Amino acid sequence: MVKQSIFGRIAQLAKANVNSLLDNAEDPQKMLDQMVRDYTNNIAEAESAVAQTIGNLRMLQDDYNEDIRNARDWGNKALAASRKADEYRGSGNAADAEKFDNLAKVALQRQMSAESEAKGAEPSIASQSEVVDKLKTGLGQMKGKLNELTSKRNELVARSKTAAAQSQVHDAIKSIDFMDPTSEVGRFEEKIRREEAKVRGQQELTESSLDAQFNQLEDLGEQVEIEARLAALKSGNAKPAIGASGASAASESTVDEADFDKL
Repeated sequence: MVKQSIFGRIAQLAKANVNSLLDNAEDPQKMLDQMVRDYTNNIAEAESAVAQTIGNLRMLQDDYNEDIRNARDWGNKALAASRKADEYRGSGNAADAEKFDNLAKVALQRQMSAESEAKGAEPSIASQSEVVDKLKTGLGQMKGKLNELTSKRNELVARSKTAAAQSQVHDAIKSIDFMDPTSEVGRFEEKIRREEAKVRGQQELTESSLDAQFNQLEDLGEQVEIEARLAALKSGNAKPAIGASGASAASESTVDEADFDKL
């Protein structure tokens, strides 16, 4: 029963359509891993069963060969006893002739028994030989399937790694505008232009601030000069106008403003 069960599993696994199983699997890689484990375990069990079956067959064959040898030996002994009986009978010794004839009969009986045992073992030997042949064939097919599974698993793992690498490459470049190969360069250039514009703005802001400060300084210098000249006028030490001297310069000067006319 155990041998038949193992034989059934060997036949089933050997006939398995790997491609069909993979097509219907939700996770082919996990299924392949499981199938590799199943095949490996079943191959180990099948090898043990085949070895045991072969051992039993060899024992049957040894017994069969021994029965054949025994039958041949007893046949030879029966022949020798019969010839000895004939010799004694020819010499007139009836008693010894009868004795050796009885020995010949015993030998013939044992020969027949050995032949019967050998003949009875022949069906078992034939059956066991057939089982061993089938187990050997199935075992070889299972090993072939295991190699196929291992190869497909390695191929699937390699394809999975390749797909993962391609996915990473795709993720890295999917932001690039394939209509414009220089899009990345253009974005980098635009970034530099914005930085340069920012620097120019900061420079203009700084220069504007400095101009305002210098203008304030100029206004302050003019105010100081006016105050100094006013003080000189009051003290009578006013500086003469350019191109004129003292009072004549003052008398010849004219003003257009109404407020000055009132003076």
